[in-house]
Amino acid sequence: MPFDWLRAGPPLAEWWDLRDLGNAVGGLLGWIDDRGGPSWLPYVVSGLIGIVGILLWSVFSQLFFVWAERRLVARIQVRLGPNRAGPLGLLQPVADALKVLTKEMITPRNADRLLFWASPILVMVPALVVFAVLPFGERMVLADLNVGVLFVIAIGSINTIVVFMAGWSSSNKFSLLGAMRTVAMLISYELVQVLALLAVVVFTNSMRMGAIVGWQDDFNTWIVFVQPLALLAYIFAGAVEINRTPTDIAEAESEIVAGYHTEYGGIRWGMFQLAEYVAGFAIAAIVVTMYLGGWTLWGLEEWVPGWLIFLGKLYGFFFVFIWMRGTLPRLRVDQLMGFAWKYLLPLLLVNVLLAGLEVLIWQENGFAAEAVLPAFAVANWALAVVLVVGWGQVLGHLRPEHRAKRPVLVKEVGAILYEPYPLRPGGSVPEA
Repeated sequence: MPFDWLRAGPPLAEWWDLRDLGNAVGGLLGWIDDRGGPSWLPYVVSGLIGIVGILLWSVFSQLFFVWAERRLVARIQVRLGPNRAGPLGLLQPVADALKVLTKEMITPRNADRLLFWASPILVMVPALVVFAVLPFGERMVLADLNVGVLFVIAIGSINTIVVFMAGWSSSNKFSLLGAMRTVAMLISYELVQVLALLAVVVFTNSMRMGAIVGWQDDFNTWIVFVQPLALLAYIFAGAVEINRTPTDIAEAESEIVAGYHTEYGGIRWGMFQLAEYVAGFAIAAIVVTMYLGGWTLWGLEEWVPGWLIFLGKLYGFFFVFIWMRGTLPRLRVDQLMGFAWKYLLPLLLVNVLLAGLEVLIWQENGFAAEAVLPAFAVANWALAVVLVVGWGQVLGHLRPEHRAKRPVLVKEVGAILYEPYPLRPGGSVPEA
């Protein structure tokens, strides 16, 4: 048969099979072991390779997405974006990086110098360490922990302490106010993240990232199909985690200058900016791993390198954050906190309960996955719509008198009319 090689697999040697970069690393470690090196040396070498690889990938990805985001947001807002430094403005991120590196770094007179200087360094730690348990491919994971989900949650909570350190040590009331806002938001939405990830753990019966990807591959489905509400909640909580619109209240320039890093300049400010981008990649990588099948794509990973599939999903999902930034207005801090405690947390508690009930029904009755998973998917999507709309109605957010005024386009330049609220009987205007 002329296509027998398709059934036999790609004609690639094992050590340079580009479908899995772990083959080359494994070959190097085997060579070190064969040469009689110390038993600890392969672990050190593999760790250094993973750390350097993750660091270089994150830095170069951040440089590209600084340009891509500015261009995309400009298109969304009918502007040109960077177009002077290099062709199509491609050298603008390099120019920005050089400007940040050459700017003077000033330390406030009354600042706590040790904490002030340490904060820009420590803020990078959670964003980078999270990638240690995220599998880019079948064997491309730095530390395949059996408590990977718990590790991600624990490492993410460190950012709360670092942000407070940066705001408090600056000896600036606006920085402290921005830090306190961020601490309140992070603590609130970390609970949302825990409940959103807990639903996935309940379904897959594992906290190991590789096992969660394997579950989705074995049952030929993605978690997003059976847990849509958890994914939506995690996306919103992730936007809070990385200070992305519409939740960038910690950096509301019109209210508190620039938030907890107001007093930072030069490369110190650049570290905070880099940490936000890297944390955004980490959130996108967690979403891809937990909800979108990781490096698998219904058998395509046998021919396309799994790490390319993973990066494609990651970059595609990161576009959602860019889209949100270009279209959504910033929320008020009371709206954001109320949305977490009054809206998302009750819905996610119900979602976890339903996930546990579905898994119990599945296991106790021994139903076939081919029959039960599509039924769960349809039921959960319908329940997600009912819960979102129904709970919004219970809280009163969908009532006509609580809807915001909407601007009406008119022909006159500069003239903006607003739809008035309907008058109550007797001519009184309802309260906003």
